[in-house]
Amino acid sequence: MHKDRYTNYAELARHQRNGVDYRITVNRRPSTIAVIAPHAGRIERTGAIARTIAGNDFNLYLFEGTRRSGSYTVLHLTSHRFDEPSCVSLIRGCSTVLTIHGYEGQDECVLVGGLDLELKRRLAEALRHNGIRAGTDGHRFQGSDRQNICNRGQSGRGVQLEISSALRGAARESRLVSATRTVLLSIERTA
Repeated sequence: MHKDRYTNYAELARHQRNGVDYRITVNRRPSTIAVIAPHAGRIERTGAIARTIAGNDFNLYLFEGTRRSGSYTVLHLTSHRFDEPSCVSLIRGCSTVLTIHGYEGQDECVLVGGLDLELKRRLAEALRHNGIRAGTDGHRFQGSDRQNICNRGQSGRGVQLEISSALRGAARESRLVSATRTVLLSIERTA
């Protein structure tokens, strides 16, 4: 299990340089939904997925590691410690927060976690309907800590998608994006 080098963003920022070791992207949209990739770039390579899910419809936040090597070891902040101010500010105005993460896995699978049980169920169902394995229980990425960045929006509950390395960049990645966007767009229309 990985141990974070830093306990929070302020500590990380004292040792790593924005624009050199990492970069932050915030795209605000007139939406109540935020798509967040707190470990993008060379940390977990999830930024392109988050960007495509958000499109021009949803708020987007990326924390991207840009170091040539060691981005994961140096820049990874566990989700319950992730408190970068522009991310926290963005999600404060959002009722739905979806975070995109990556894990090492040989099977094309998504592990769905978070405290928004209804959204978790709907996303898992949509992924399965599109031929993607989706686990919701009994995995190590439950996202149930109230301080987890996915659970820090207006509602106090969100969802995180942990996407296996086998699925990131695979042909079925586009199905994951499409299924996720469909669910989020349906939420936006009813909000």
